[in-house]
Amino acid sequence: MLKKTQGIVLSAIRYKETSIIVKIFTRELGLKSYLVNGVRTQGNKSKIALYQPLTLLDLVVYDKDTSGLQRISDAQLYRAHQLIPFDFTRTGIALFITEVISKSIYENYQNESLFDFLLECVIQLDNKGTHLGQFPLVFLIKKASFLGFAPEEALGFLSESRSQPFSPSELIQAENYLKALMTDSFANETKIAKSLRQKLLDHLLDFYSQHLDNPGNWKSLIILRQLNS
Repeated sequence: MLKKTQGIVLSAIRYKETSIIVKIFTRELGLKSYLVNGVRTQGNKSKIALYQPLTLLDLVVYDKDTSGLQRISDAQLYRAHQLIPFDFTRTGIALFITEVISKSIYENYQNESLFDFLLECVIQLDNKGTHLGQFPLVFLIKKASFLGFAPEEALGFLSESRSQPFSPSELIQAENYLKALMTDSFANETKIAKSLRQKLLDHLLDFYSQHLDNPGNWKSLIILRQLNS
């Protein structure tokens, strides 16, 4: 059966000589793996560009009840990125976002509210006025609520964790900063020291690791460190 849906590309791997297997988080159908044939040929460079991480798509897909690879009937850009592919910092954050999403949802997982939030995140990341330094923190805080393990209060993010890397003075700053991020989201303009912001990012990833099954190392964190060094 053919169905229309929006999708956010998470990853793509090569399959045989000219094809790829692409993971797409769709709004109506959830996380799906699709086999896309013939996109790695010389004349199809424009098609392979559709399947880069965090590309936003309007899709018509074959939806079968059987498990396994599905197929795409038609894929069109929902919104072309203006900044993400051309800005190293935004590209690094995009890789971070896709890693966190991929480690926290599973095949066929469907959550329209989470999809809408992720769509907002991608659009914000591509916005020239977005504060990039705090972006990964806002993303982690807000996403936890859609996954069902976000504390109601900012202090919960700090106390409900096995790691406690903050000094007493840092703990107060971190709690106040988290409150501002929870309230103002991407529009927050509160400033803190970069060292404390990085420590808070490490702490939130540890918080995530406690709630996810075997997340392993956060590989994209190395890229974020290099970008902010």
